[in-house]
Amino acid sequence: MPLVVVPVSKLGKKIRHSSENSQTRLGDLSQILQETVSGNRVVKAFGMEDFEIAKFKYTAQRLLRENMRWVRAAAATGPTMDLLGALVIPLLILYARDQIKHGLMTPGIFIAFLFAMFNAYMPLKRIGQVYQQFQLAQGASTQVFAYLDREEEQSEQPGAKSLAPFSQEIIFENVGFAYDADSTRVLEQIYFRARRGEVIALVGSSGAGKTTLVNLLPRFYEPTSGAIRIDGLNIREVTIKSLREQIAVVTQENILFHDTVWNNICYGLTNMAAEKVSAAAQAALAHDFIKELPQGYDTVIGERGTRLSGGQRQRIAIARAILKDSPILILDEATSELDAESEMFVQKALANLMVGRTTFVIAHRLATIRRADKILVLEDGQIRESGTHTELIARGGTYARLHDLQFADDDMLTATQAAPAKLND
Repeated sequence: MPLVVVPVSKLGKKIRHSSENSQTRLGDLSQILQETVSGNRVVKAFGMEDFEIAKFKYTAQRLLRENMRWVRAAAATGPTMDLLGALVIPLLILYARDQIKHGLMTPGIFIAFLFAMFNAYMPLKRIGQVYQQFQLAQGASTQVFAYLDREEEQSEQPGAKSLAPFSQEIIFENVGFAYDADSTRVLEQIYFRARRGEVIALVGSSGAGKTTLVNLLPRFYEPTSGAIRIDGLNIREVTIKSLREQIAVVTQENILFHDTVWNNICYGLTNMAAEKVSAAAQAALAHDFIKELPQGYDTVIGERGTRLSGGQRQRIAIARAILKDSPILILDEATSELDAESEMFVQKALANLMVGRTTFVIAHRLATIRRADKILVLEDGQIRESGTHTELIARGGTYARLHDLQFADDDMLTATQAAPAKLND
């Protein structure tokens, strides 16, 4: 048995190690393939086809080498056991000869032992092969189990309550946040109130912490200090499901699924009446273009909604948020990537969506937030200014400077576009 166990065990460890590496290489290959396919226009525009092909081949060869390592180790198991068996039998015969010669063993006992050993050989060989398969599966599943064993980033407290329907106000109470203990704080001492039905606009340069701040509300991240309260209740004390049921999110790049328009609008909702879905689409100014699609609401829109324009995708996402009918709404750069005509439709749809809801708006285009009840100007993770559009313009601070710069750029662009027309006249 020791002669069998030692080599089979070593081969098993080699198989497991190679299987783990093989899964890593397969992940690398899948990532390269996904990036190249999704970014194929960029690859073509920069003439990088040969580079991407070479990168794919190199990674594929590394995967092949790892696969061949465990294939060779697994294939060696049977021959190794056969070789050991072939070596053991002559040794046993020599040993039995001496034992019989000295009268310590009879020929009958030796023959019985030999037959017993032959009968045990095939089961032992099968056990060795099963062991190798187990090592292969263990190596392949290591990453899966490592992922499953990860602690949840946001966990519920024991006895967490279900959050009652939002009715009064949301308070960010001296909230601070850092992505990890050793990094610089992204947010520091954030304090403000948002009453039911108010529109809160967040303004600031890239990296100021606007998106991070709104991501704390549905508990995509946890504050490292302070608290967020809804109707006086710390959101850490409520169930995540009941919290997120009351929040709808529309971002600049909304995720749509390779499914029908109907199922994308009704995402997360079951047994919705056709009248409600149609009403949501009409409020989002999406109903007309949906009816013009080949199968209307039953049209499959492709992966990430690629068969629709950017404005159409946004209006589907807005219809989804309207149908969810959550009292709290987060709009994160919802119109930043749209052309003027699409933005006009989306802005009208957003106006319908915001009615009666507490809304947090992130927008670089200050013209879209002039009517906000409160504008928060973030700088270096802190609120530097707070007030209405009129109040902040009158103060002449950061917001007024950003406003003047943005509208000066708009005036310059308008003048540049008008110049060719004058020359033609």
